[in-house]
Amino acid sequence: MQAAPRLVVGLGNPGAEYTETRHNAGFWFCERLARRLGVTLARESRFHGLTGFARDAGVWLLLPQTFMNRSGQSVGALARFHKIDPAEILVVHDELDIPPGQLRLKFGGGLGGHNGLKDITAHLSTQDYWRLRIGIGHPGDRNEVANYVLKPPRKEESLEIEGGLDRALDLWPFIAKAEWNAATLRANTKPKQETKS
Repeated sequence: MQAAPRLVVGLGNPGAEYTETRHNAGFWFCERLARRLGVTLARESRFHGLTGFARDAGVWLLLPQTFMNRSGQSVGALARFHKIDPAEILVVHDELDIPPGQLRLKFGGGLGGHNGLKDITAHLSTQDYWRLRIGIGHPGDRNEVANYVLKPPRKEESLEIEGGLDRALDLWPFIAKAEWNAATLRANTKPKQETKS
């Protein structure tokens, strides 16, 4: 029996210059979830991030403020302090390998070269935690990836990503009740407007 998450982590980079960039898709989701749950995110230095606790849902929200490649420092600190198992953690992050706005939800698995996931895995000593991937698309050239993720999405991509974030929020009632199969099925199904008649 899978447990409901006790910690939801949104990945991104702190600072105004990164707010609108593709790499901050995890932040965008967590900020929206915080509003939905009525949670105020406040800086907590011992956890190296912005945190808030949704009492009714029994879940912590965390936006690491360590920069992406040191996200694990923040996640590890909060998880150890509150005795949260890796299997009770959901990490939300941008994903190059799926089109803008599409979603994938899965437990464990590879890291896909994502520096935030690599550092979290190192600090938790396991890859066995939940990930919700928000598609941002790929620049088509691997040499352009670093530049691409640190730029804002184009207007049409932005609309797709906004739609994806809305669908991701719609998964929350299922995730909160540990109905992971239902949430995964919904997340991994392509949005209707993309199906050809």
